[in-house]
Amino acid sequence: MRLRNIRGSREVIAESPYVIHEEESRAGTWKEIFGNDHPVCIEIGMGKGKFIMETARRNPQNNYVGIEKYSSVLLRALEKMDQEEQPLKNLYFVRMDAEYITKVFAAGEVSGIYLNFSDPWPKDRHAKRRLTSPEFLRRYDQILIPEGKVEFKTDNRPLFDFSLESVKEAGWKLDAVTFDLHHDDKMNQNNIMTEYEERFSAQGNPIHKMVISR
Repeated sequence: MRLRNIRGSREVIAESPYVIHEEESRAGTWKEIFGNDHPVCIEIGMGKGKFIMETARRNPQNNYVGIEKYSSVLLRALEKMDQEEQPLKNLYFVRMDAEYITKVFAAGEVSGIYLNFSDPWPKDRHAKRRLTSPEFLRRYDQILIPEGKVEFKTDNRPLFDFSLESVKEAGWKLDAVTFDLHHDDKMNQNNIMTEYEERFSAQGNPIHKMVISR
Protein backbone atom coordinates (compact mmCIF):
# COMPACT_ATOMS: atom_id res chain seq x y z
CA MET A 1 0.00 0.00 0.00
CA ARG A 2 1.33 3.41 -0.92
CA LEU A 3 1.94 5.85 1.90
CA ARG A 4 0.29 9.23 1.72
CA ASN A 5 2.37 11.95 0.13
CA ILE A 6 4.60 13.64 2.70
CA ARG A 7 5.35 17.31 2.16
CA GLY A 8 9.05 17.95 1.74
CA SER A 9 9.98 14.32 1.04
CA ARG A 10 11.47 15.11 -2.37
CA GLU A 11 13.65 17.82 -0.85
CA VAL A 12 14.95 15.46 1.83
CA ILE A 13 15.70 12.82 -0.80
CA ALA A 14 17.51 15.35 -3.00
CA GLU A 15 19.88 16.24 -0.13
CA SER A 16 20.44 12.73 1.26
CA PRO A 17 23.96 11.26 0.95
CA TYR A 18 22.37 7.78 0.83
CA VAL A 19 20.52 8.42 -2.46
CA ILE A 20 22.07 8.16 -5.91
CA HIS A 21 20.72 10.81 -8.28
CA GLU A 22 20.84 11.12 -12.08
CA GLU A 23 20.47 7.35 -12.03
CA GLU A 24 20.16 6.94 -15.79
CA SER A 25 23.77 8.06 -16.16
CA ARG A 26 25.03 5.48 -13.67
CA ALA A 27 24.95 2.28 -15.74
CA GLY A 28 28.38 0.70 -15.75
CA THR A 29 29.66 2.85 -12.88
CA TRP A 30 28.46 1.03 -9.75
CA LYS A 31 31.93 -0.28 -8.86
CA GLU A 32 33.12 3.32 -8.82
CA ILE A 33 30.11 4.44 -6.78
CA PHE A 34 30.80 1.85 -4.08
CA GLY A 35 34.56 2.14 -4.41
CA ASN A 36 35.12 -1.62 -4.76
CA ASP A 37 34.38 -4.58 -7.04
CA HIS A 38 32.07 -6.47 -4.69
CA PRO A 39 28.92 -8.06 -6.16
CA VAL A 40 25.95 -5.71 -6.52
CA CYS A 41 22.49 -6.92 -5.51
CA ILE A 42 19.30 -4.89 -5.84
CA GLU A 43 15.86 -4.89 -4.28
CA ILE A 44 13.12 -3.52 -6.51
CA GLY A 45 10.24 -2.01 -4.54
CA MET A 46 12.07 -1.96 -1.22
CA GLY A 47 9.33 -0.17 0.72
CA LYS A 48 10.58 1.26 4.02
CA GLY A 49 13.91 -0.50 3.68
CA LYS A 50 13.84 -3.07 6.51
CA PHE A 51 14.83 -6.02 4.33
CA ILE A 52 17.56 -4.38 2.28
CA MET A 53 19.14 -2.70 5.30
CA GLU A 54 19.29 -5.90 7.34
CA THR A 55 20.57 -7.82 4.31
CA ALA A 56 23.34 -5.24 3.78
CA ARG A 57 24.21 -5.32 7.48
CA ARG A 58 24.60 -9.12 7.49
CA ASN A 59 26.54 -9.26 4.21
CA PRO A 60 29.28 -6.61 4.15
CA GLN A 61 30.99 -8.56 1.35
CA ASN A 62 28.24 -7.45 -1.06
CA ASN A 63 26.95 -4.09 -2.23
CA TYR A 64 23.22 -3.31 -2.29
CA VAL A 65 20.93 -0.87 -4.05
CA GLY A 66 17.39 -0.35 -2.80
CA ILE A 67 14.98 0.89 -5.46
CA GLU A 68 11.72 2.61 -4.55
CA LYS A 69 9.30 4.50 -6.76
CA TYR A 70 7.53 6.62 -4.17
CA SER A 71 9.24 9.49 -2.38
CA SER A 72 7.02 9.19 0.69
CA VAL A 73 8.09 5.55 1.12
CA LEU A 74 11.78 6.14 0.42
CA LEU A 75 11.73 8.86 3.07
CA ARG A 76 10.98 6.21 5.72
CA ALA A 77 14.05 4.25 4.67
CA LEU A 78 16.20 7.36 4.91
CA GLU A 79 14.90 7.93 8.42
CA LYS A 80 15.98 4.38 9.32
CA MET A 81 19.44 5.02 7.88
CA ASP A 82 19.78 8.16 10.00
CA GLN A 83 19.14 6.02 13.09
CA GLU A 84 22.03 3.66 12.33
CA GLU A 85 24.94 3.90 14.77
CA GLN A 86 27.29 3.46 11.82
CA PRO A 87 26.24 4.19 8.22
CA LEU A 88 25.91 1.17 5.96
CA LYS A 89 28.61 1.88 3.42
CA ASN A 90 27.50 -0.99 1.19
CA LEU A 91 23.98 0.37 0.60
CA TYR A 92 22.55 3.14 -1.54
CA PHE A 93 19.00 4.03 -2.54
CA VAL A 94 17.53 5.11 -5.86
CA ARG A 95 14.10 6.65 -6.42
CA MET A 96 12.92 5.41 -9.79
CA ASP A 97 10.39 3.32 -11.68
CA ALA A 98 11.62 -0.24 -12.23
CA GLU A 99 10.59 0.00 -15.87
CA TYR A 100 13.86 1.84 -16.54
CA ILE A 101 16.13 -0.65 -14.77
CA THR A 102 18.18 -1.42 -17.89
CA LYS A 103 19.14 2.25 -18.15
CA VAL A 104 20.53 2.29 -14.62
CA PHE A 105 22.50 -0.97 -14.62
CA ALA A 106 24.73 -2.25 -17.41
CA ALA A 107 24.81 -5.78 -18.80
CA GLY A 108 26.20 -8.19 -16.20
CA GLU A 109 26.41 -5.51 -13.51
CA VAL A 110 23.93 -7.10 -11.07
CA SER A 111 24.52 -10.35 -9.17
CA GLY A 112 21.08 -10.80 -7.64
CA ILE A 113 17.60 -9.28 -7.56
CA TYR A 114 15.12 -9.32 -4.66
CA LEU A 115 11.40 -8.82 -5.21
CA ASN A 116 9.44 -8.72 -1.96
CA PHE A 117 5.65 -8.38 -1.76
CA SER A 118 5.44 -6.56 -5.06
CA ASP A 119 2.32 -4.74 -6.20
CA PRO A 120 0.07 -7.50 -7.67
CA TRP A 121 -1.53 -5.26 -10.32
CA PRO A 122 -4.61 -7.53 -10.19
CA LYS A 123 -6.30 -6.35 -13.40
CA ASP A 124 -5.39 -8.40 -16.46
CA ARG A 125 -4.67 -5.31 -18.53
CA HIS A 126 -1.93 -4.38 -16.07
CA ALA A 127 -0.17 -7.77 -16.14
CA LYS A 128 2.90 -6.34 -17.89
CA ARG A 129 3.49 -4.08 -14.89
CA ARG A 130 3.93 -6.99 -12.51
CA LEU A 131 7.58 -7.26 -11.51
CA THR A 132 7.56 -11.00 -12.28
CA SER A 133 6.01 -10.67 -15.74
CA PRO A 134 7.89 -12.01 -18.79
CA GLU A 135 8.51 -8.39 -19.77
CA PHE A 136 10.33 -7.67 -16.52
CA LEU A 137 12.17 -11.00 -16.62
CA ARG A 138 13.59 -9.91 -19.97
CA ARG A 139 14.83 -6.72 -18.34
CA TYR A 140 16.46 -8.67 -15.53
CA ASP A 141 18.08 -10.94 -18.10
CA GLN A 142 19.89 -7.92 -19.53
CA ILE A 143 21.50 -6.77 -16.28
CA LEU A 144 22.20 -10.00 -14.37
CA ILE A 145 25.49 -11.88 -14.41
CA PRO A 146 25.15 -15.33 -16.06
CA GLU A 147 24.73 -17.12 -12.71
CA GLY A 148 22.54 -14.36 -11.24
CA LYS A 149 19.31 -15.19 -9.45
CA VAL A 150 15.97 -13.53 -8.73
CA GLU A 151 14.29 -14.18 -5.37
CA PHE A 152 10.58 -13.41 -5.04
CA LYS A 153 8.37 -13.49 -1.94
CA THR A 154 4.66 -12.77 -1.65
CA ASP A 155 1.54 -13.79 0.25
CA ASN A 156 -0.58 -13.25 -2.88
CA ARG A 157 -1.31 -16.70 -4.33
CA PRO A 158 -2.75 -15.50 -7.67
CA LEU A 159 0.34 -13.33 -8.22
CA PHE A 160 2.59 -16.24 -7.27
CA ASP A 161 0.82 -18.59 -9.68
CA PHE A 162 1.15 -15.95 -12.41
CA SER A 163 4.86 -15.66 -11.59
CA LEU A 164 5.40 -19.40 -11.89
CA GLU A 165 3.82 -19.31 -15.33
CA SER A 166 5.98 -16.34 -16.28
CA VAL A 167 9.10 -18.30 -15.41
CA LYS A 168 8.07 -21.04 -17.85
CA GLU A 169 7.06 -18.59 -20.56
CA ALA A 170 10.33 -16.67 -20.30
CA GLY A 171 12.42 -19.84 -20.34
CA TRP A 172 13.94 -19.34 -16.89
CA LYS A 173 14.74 -22.14 -14.42
CA LEU A 174 12.89 -22.63 -11.16
CA ASP A 175 15.70 -23.34 -8.68
CA ALA A 176 13.58 -23.48 -5.53
CA VAL A 177 9.95 -22.95 -4.59
CA THR A 178 7.76 -23.13 -1.50
CA PHE A 179 4.15 -22.21 -0.82
CA ASP A 180 4.74 -21.90 2.93
CA LEU A 181 8.15 -20.35 3.52
CA HIS A 182 8.01 -20.16 7.30
CA HIS A 183 7.36 -23.92 7.54
CA ASP A 184 10.06 -24.82 5.03
CA ASP A 185 13.19 -25.43 7.10
CA LYS A 186 15.57 -25.24 4.15
CA MET A 187 14.26 -22.15 2.38
CA ASN A 188 13.45 -20.32 5.60
CA GLN A 189 17.02 -20.61 6.85
CA ASN A 190 18.47 -17.12 7.34
CA ASN A 191 15.25 -15.58 6.01
CA ILE A 192 15.01 -11.83 6.56
CA MET A 193 11.44 -10.61 6.88
CA THR A 194 10.05 -7.42 5.40
CA GLU A 195 7.50 -5.23 7.16
CA TYR A 196 4.73 -6.76 5.06
CA GLU A 197 5.97 -10.27 5.74
CA GLU A 198 5.83 -9.73 9.48
CA ARG A 199 2.31 -8.35 9.21
CA PHE A 200 0.91 -11.01 6.87
CA SER A 201 2.52 -13.96 8.63
CA ALA A 202 1.15 -12.69 11.96
CA GLN A 203 -2.30 -12.84 10.35
CA GLY A 204 -1.70 -16.49 9.46
CA ASN A 205 -1.10 -15.95 5.75
CA PRO A 206 1.37 -18.42 4.22
CA ILE A 207 4.33 -16.79 2.50
CA HIS A 208 5.28 -18.05 -0.96
CA LYS A 209 8.83 -17.87 -2.30
CA MET A 210 10.64 -18.82 -5.45
CA VAL A 211 14.27 -18.56 -6.57
CA ILE A 212 14.86 -18.48 -10.32
CA SER A 213 17.78 -18.22 -12.73
CA ARG A 214 18.33 -18.29 -16.47
